[in-house]
Amino acid sequence: MAAGGGAHTVTGAEGGVVLAAGCVLWRHSPHDGELEICLVHRPKYDDWSHPKGKLKRAEDPLAAALREVEEETGHRCIPGARLPTVRYLAQGRPKEVSYWAAEAAEGHFTPSREVDRVIWLPPAAARNRLTQPRDQRLVDALLSVLNPA
Repeated sequence: MAAGGGAHTVTGAEGGVVLAAGCVLWRHSPHDGELEICLVHRPKYDDWSHPKGKLKRAEDPLAAALREVEEETGHRCIPGARLPTVRYLAQGRPKEVSYWAAEAAEGHFTPSREVDRVIWLPPAAARNRLTQPRDQRLVDALLSVLNPA
């Protein structure tokens, strides 16, 4: 564990799972009022994803998700429904990411080393821009929450 409260991992039964959290950040377009989803570009991986990051030691997953959204997009957000948890291997280690739907509130994006670009896209375009299929499924989950049958 790095000094200063690095990533939180769970050991024992879960065998060192890296815990992370994020949000599928959405808003109504300021131009036409249609739904838009925010994606972040991470230059280290050259990928497009939803804002997310590792939990700090003893950090609540929702608190981590809200912190990561603000750090990566510059926007505060209003959390909504819990979305599916995504599990996968990252650099050979199991990773578990808890997600929430979240409506964007005030804020302004400032590029950083971790995230150099954000884009707001309609759901179909966001689904197509996302690098990982597991992230594409989260768009569908958001739409199910916002437009229940």
